Amino acid sequence: MSAVLKVAVDGAHPYAISIGADLLDDGVLLAATIRGRHALIVSDSNVAPLYADRVQAALQAVRPDLTIARLVIPPGEHEKTLQRFGEVLDALAGLSATRDAAVIALGGGVIGDLAGFAGACWMRGIDVVQIPTTLLAMVDSSVGGKTAVDLPAGKNLVGAFHPPRAVIADTSVLHTLPDRELRAGLAEVVKYGVTAVSLDPADAGFLDWLEAHAEALLAREPAITAEAIARCCAFKAAVVGRDLLEHGDRALLNFGHTFGHAIEVEQGYAGTHGGGLNHGEAVAVGMVLAMRLSAALGLAPASAGDRLQRLLQRLELPTSIPEGLAPDALLTRMRLDKKADAAGIRFILADGAGRARVVPGVEEATVLAVLAG
Repeated sequence: MSAVLKVAVDGAHPYAISIGADLLDDGVLLAATIRGRHALIVSDSNVAPLYADRVQAALQAVRPDLTIARLVIPPGEHEKTLQRFGEVLDALAGLSATRDAAVIALGGGVIGDLAGFAGACWMRGIDVVQIPTTLLAMVDSSVGGKTAVDLPAGKNLVGAFHPPRAVIADTSVLHTLPDRELRAGLAEVVKYGVTAVSLDPADAGFLDWLEAHAEALLAREPAITAEAIARCCAFKAAVVGRDLLEHGDRALLNFGHTFGHAIEVEQGYAGTHGGGLNHGEAVAVGMVLAMRLSAALGLAPASAGDRLQRLLQRLELPTSIPEGLAPDALLTRMRLDKKADAAGIRFILADGAGRARVVPGVEEATVLAVLAG
């Protein structure tokens, strides 16, 4: 087994992120995260046939006393609903899960958000172990305790902050990840590069590093991929440790997401069915739009947007709004963004040199001009 990288998340609810190959078979590591005698593995029909047996076998080799149940749902963002949330709760009830039970989220961001939210609500909160199987989930959604489901009106509108007991990122599973999903995860990796100085001034050169290793990341070179995951997790751990509930600079992690979420909602969450953009692709477009808005407001030079667009294109990600999405319809979606308040939409914008900021009160006419441009 290769070396395991560890990232500590501090704060009121500390936990460890473990990053390395073949961790799904490490029964000692997995079992150490389970306090009680009940565990529910939540996964989807793409991931479960590949990995659920391995996780259960590794756990029961060390903890034969464990009672383990599974819930497998169809894949896709459109499954992150209140109905599926209720199914997870029903599965916990069927397991007779007690307060020291654990929900094991085995999958991508959808599974992590859904299972995490159910864990936050069952008996007012039980342990959640995040085992992300996509790059996007490894670098972002599995870390930090944001859990939620979607509504037709918008993404992640119903949820809770519920930090996991542990995050276990097995990099070997990325070998089976479809190319499109890998690229979607790289969009979130780029997000950390654009905001790096604000997140951790000691690691301000991450965007330069990404530009130097773009092709290696696309080729899934193990050492480069593991380093990227660890650095992204370290960025997020630093922010989450000081701002769990997103009252301050944790909001910077939403760079590109206000635009991106609007695209996803307007497309009816059609990223995995119907030909729409998936989350990472929408965030890629959203980051370009956010940088263009930054330039329009005089916060960043136009060259910063060009640089970001070139990097995203090297990573084979989309950088323009899909045809058929009207600017005024996207703006309507953004008005229901979770960062909006009585003063209007708040955007996360950047100066182009790794510094991001929350900008309230942006004139909607300026936003529309960027969307139409």
